[in-house]
Amino acid sequence: MSTHARNEAHVIPLHPRPSPPGSGGAAPARQRPAGAPQPPASPDPLWRDLVGHALRRERLAQKRTLKEVAEVARISMPYLSELERGRKEASSEVLAAAARALGLDLAGLLSLTQDELARYVRSRVGRGRTSPTARHNGLDLAA
Repeated sequence: MSTHARNEAHVIPLHPRPSPPGSGGAAPARQRPAGAPQPPASPDPLWRDLVGHALRRERLAQKRTLKEVAEVARISMPYLSELERGRKEASSEVLAAAARALGLDLAGLLSLTQDELARYVRSRVGRGRTSPTARHNGLDLAA
């Protein structure tokens, strides 16, 4: 009989999993052990999420379809959809093509993306959560 401990990984899901169909509701929440650290506040948004929201917001403001914009940008419609949903990290060439298809240059897309970040910061401050970036009125980028 072996006295070695089993080699098992403990998996912590990044997003709560929905309850299986027919289970009758949400899965029970796990109890945090006494003295365990609080989970971190929601993280800052990813760049790809902000850019995607800006692209989608502008496309919808122009009342244009994914298909129209994708054809002008010469990128596939599913890929543009993934960009808008923040699922893909686009190259600068693809972002420039998508921006041009919407009548924007990269500075215009950056401005719209800054607006998305400002919206996020305002919503976070409104919920009582602040971060170091919440104190800035502008967008600070570092290379």
